[in-house]
Amino acid sequence: MKTLTMAPGAYVYTFSWEPNEEALCAMERRALFGVDSKSGIIESALEIDPSRSPFIRERISVICEGVSLEELIEEVKNVESFDGFKIIFMQNPDHEKVGFKKLRKIEKEVGLHLKGEAELVNPDILLGIINTGERWIFGGYEKNEAVWLKHQWKPHSYSTALGTRVARAVVNIAAPDPEGKKLIDPCCGIGTVLVEALSMGMDIVGSDRNPLILSGVKENIAHFGLSGEVTLKDIRDVTGNYDAAIIDLPYNLCSVITEEDQLQMLQSARAFAAKVVIVTVENVDPVILEAGFDITDRCEVTKGNFVRQVIVCE
Repeated sequence: MKTLTMAPGAYVYTFSWEPNEEALCAMERRALFGVDSKSGIIESALEIDPSRSPFIRERISVICEGVSLEELIEEVKNVESFDGFKIIFMQNPDHEKVGFKKLRKIEKEVGLHLKGEAELVNPDILLGIINTGERWIFGGYEKNEAVWLKHQWKPHSYSTALGTRVARAVVNIAAPDPEGKKLIDPCCGIGTVLVEALSMGMDIVGSDRNPLILSGVKENIAHFGLSGEVTLKDIRDVTGNYDAAIIDLPYNLCSVITEEDQLQMLQSARAFAAKVVIVTVENVDPVILEAGFDITDRCEVTKGNFVRQVIVCE
């Protein structure tokens, strides 16, 4: 499949989320796009890989647009030739779903006016159409590959570990622009966050004070063809400087920690990370503030009666 190289410009993204993750989706969008919106569609000049997010469904790289479908078709007639193309109609999550027959008719109508040969079975180029409500847009199409779904099936896991969708969103919140950034997960557990970050090509290291899990973490990472540094180390012994740390505070019966332990952990993180994203099931706001952090964003993620807080601290 060829990837179209577009001139810097506009992109249109569509989103979907489960009700229990709506707040996390909104938080990730604030981090990635700098906008606070409840809409299922966003237009942005920022180029974000759709597969980075567990909530982005599809993306169009805008080539041309029109106020109506007819006006769009007139613009499409002037677009360069594409051989081996397939056109995909993107549903607007904020609108009533377009029926199958109607969307296929629109795809065919636009395709008939595009220069080049269509290829519906094994296309070389995917092109998309969407009605934003204000205008019709045509451009390069890219769908989320949902790679985090594969990461659910790792060799080792904990029942209390973060889900892969939540972990992936948390990584994006910690490093919305990862270029040149160094990350650390100093309480990495079984490595769920590490796998998501490494699969996105991020520069991240992991450590944990529990020697019994290190081999499992390394096996989980290698299972997906990834490589990353994981060491046996207490968070209080971490040195160096990192742009962001992700800390899933221990909370199960085997990892009971006191408020004093929490404070020491966060004070240590304050020394080596400019930004910390904390995942917790407890109210740790007083500890965060005592450790010298400011809380800049937060949300709750629920799973049944189980509630996690995701807190951004700087």
